[in-house]
Amino acid sequence: MMPYAEFAAAFPWFFPLCAFVFGACIGSFLNVVIYRVPKEESIVTPGSHCGCGQPIRWFDNIPMLSWLLLRGRARCCGRPFSIRYPFVEFLTGVLFLVCWLRLPPAVAIAGWIFVSCLIAATFIDLDHMIIPDVFTLGLGVFGVLLSVAIPALHGQAGEYFMIDSLRAGTASVQGLLIGSGLVLWIALLAEVILKKEAMGFGDVKFVGAIGAFCGWQGAIFAVFGGAVVGTVWFALAWAWQKITGHKSAAAPRAETPEGEPTELAFGAHVPFGPMLAIAGAAYFLFFRGAVLQWMADVSFLF
Repeated sequence: MMPYAEFAAAFPWFFPLCAFVFGACIGSFLNVVIYRVPKEESIVTPGSHCGCGQPIRWFDNIPMLSWLLLRGRARCCGRPFSIRYPFVEFLTGVLFLVCWLRLPPAVAIAGWIFVSCLIAATFIDLDHMIIPDVFTLGLGVFGVLLSVAIPALHGQAGEYFMIDSLRAGTASVQGLLIGSGLVLWIALLAEVILKKEAMGFGDVKFVGAIGAFCGWQGAIFAVFGGAVVGTVWFALAWAWQKITGHKSAAAPRAETPEGEPTELAFGAHVPFGPMLAIAGAAYFLFFRGAVLQWMADVSFLF
């Protein structure tokens, strides 16, 4: 059997292609998760089915391709399928591919789990303004376990696995506790200043989960990077709303505390989970090295 390195050198396109295709298939499953988990329905049974009740046949359930061939409509009854379905499949495939191209294989596989949960949490939060515990507490625990099993997830790749495993596990727990603790204090202080709830407790747990995979540095980056993403998103959505007058297009999930849609404005309730997810994924895939180096340089000055 040809060794992995030789096979990858001989066919450099094979594993990246497999990563993208596998990611798109996982994205198809994430669409089920995003739809069913908030409703507390099984993600296993029944199988994929149309809104009219008819089961979707396997050749109509091929990621991205089936939606394009059917022009976004169900074969059985003709009702439209949201473009979100192929988008989630494509996004998951791309992120799986990026993980594979940028990270060592074992870390890339851990990254697949991480980004899959980020995607599911993002779209559930956009739809319902909640992040289920499976994507916060569950992801945090899984991040610690994966860190112990794959020390390279936190940059530990020395000669002694047990020592590296202990260090990586410690870094993961630190990220979980510091990340969630930081956001909790920010939420409490903002609540005192604004005289109302400024951040859901789900966001607190979500940052902790990001920290379990990215360390405390990544958790801090997610908080402040998420704030930057949120500011840009808010500014663009507000501008779009003012120009077009379409509230739903500008801010599809802006809500009052009572849950009613409202005009996007300062003080409106908008989901913060997607911003945290974007910043967390950006750190994990692109900015970890640069951020760690910057923090090391800053600490050296003091």
